[in-house]
Formats: sequence, C-alpha cells, structure tokens
Amino acid sequence: MSSGNQKFADPRWAGQVTDEMMEAIRAKADNGKITCPVLRKFAEDSGVPYKVAGAAADAAGVRVHNCDLGCF
Repeated sequence: MSSGNQKFADPRWAGQVTDEMMEAIRAKADNGKITCPVLRKFAEDSGVPYKVAGAAADAAGVRVHNCDLGCF
C-alpha cells in the first residue's frame, strides 16, 4: 500500500502534463514550494485548468502552499 501523504495522480489531469510545464513550475518554485496564487497565474497564462497545473506541480515534486481556495 502507498504512504499516507502520497497524492493520487488523476489520469485525466496527469495525462495533460508536459515536461515544459514541470520545468516552468520548478523555475517558479522556491525551495520546492510554490504559492497557490503563483500556480493559479501559471495555469491562467498557460491556458490549462488548475487541476492540470496542480498535477504538473505534483509531477515536478513541487508542493503548493498558502492555498485558500482548495484548487490544488
């Protein structure tokens, strides 16, 4: 069984993640973390749903913090 803090990667969103998205998110991250507003802006600028941006952050190993809306 998997660990309790591992996230489930929904294939609907994870299948849309590109290497370019992951690299861009890593570049915006600070110490492996990115704020929710920064990731929402990335999604809007990239024209992808928030769920895809969240899946890209997960795939890149970047944690989302200061999330008030529960988008990710």
